[in-house]
Amino acid sequence: MIELLYFICAGAIVGLAIGLTGVGGGSLMTPFLILFGIPYHVAIGTDLLYAALTKAGGMVTHARQKTIEWRIMGLLALGSIPASLLTTHFLSRVFTDSSDYQSILTHSLGIMLVLTSIVIIFRGRLSADAPQKTLKPKKYSDIIVVFAGLFLGIFVTLSSVGAGAFGAAVLMLLYPYLKTVKIIGTDIAHAVPLTLIAGLGHFFVLGNVDLVLLGSLLIGSLPAIHFGTKLAKRIPSDLLQTLIALILLGLGTNFIVS
Repeated sequence: MIELLYFICAGAIVGLAIGLTGVGGGSLMTPFLILFGIPYHVAIGTDLLYAALTKAGGMVTHARQKTIEWRIMGLLALGSIPASLLTTHFLSRVFTDSSDYQSILTHSLGIMLVLTSIVIIFRGRLSADAPQKTLKPKKYSDIIVVFAGLFLGIFVTLSSVGAGAFGAAVLMLLYPYLKTVKIIGTDIAHAVPLTLIAGLGHFFVLGNVDLVLLGSLLIGSLPAIHFGTKLAKRIPSDLLQTLIALILLGLGTNFIVS
């Protein structure tokens, strides 16, 4: 019972941070769970389903507001969904036990945390520069975004990190004519099916999901996200984002070299 309370509190802390800063749950929740002593594979698998469920509401809202570019979302999914399925299949066929592929998960997590921290630090500059860029998509943007989806499909499945901040940065660079709200909406719309399929793969194929842990995290985080969103208007989120980015950078580096 005490352990469940710890995880509810953990969900609340991460949920509050998400509401205050907008930083994705995957980059925060997975390392947080690992620090709590949850095995890497269980932390990653559980966090994937956590991300899908917490972002689903945002996807519905953006769909109602018509702030999702479905064609671009489809291009991302064209690369990411098959890549996620193949990654899960690879892990299940090549390795007999989760301990055999832990080093792959560890280093993938480290790489994506470092990349995410860099994106968070420079995200404001990307947004500020966007109006100065051409209002036309860059040449070969559609092809590149499919390969970006492929990259995300592999590494989100291996680390549960990157579907949010990294995906949004790719869209900002490739489609500078899009309004920020449409970039966010498209990114969330892509993250939901990707994390859901990757999470279900971890659950049904690899057995890497703890449903009790998942429920505890949701109980703590969902109201905390709402509260954090309301509180964000009174707190300088840029400072908090930079602090979180530096923490993620340190954690990611540690996972890479460990």
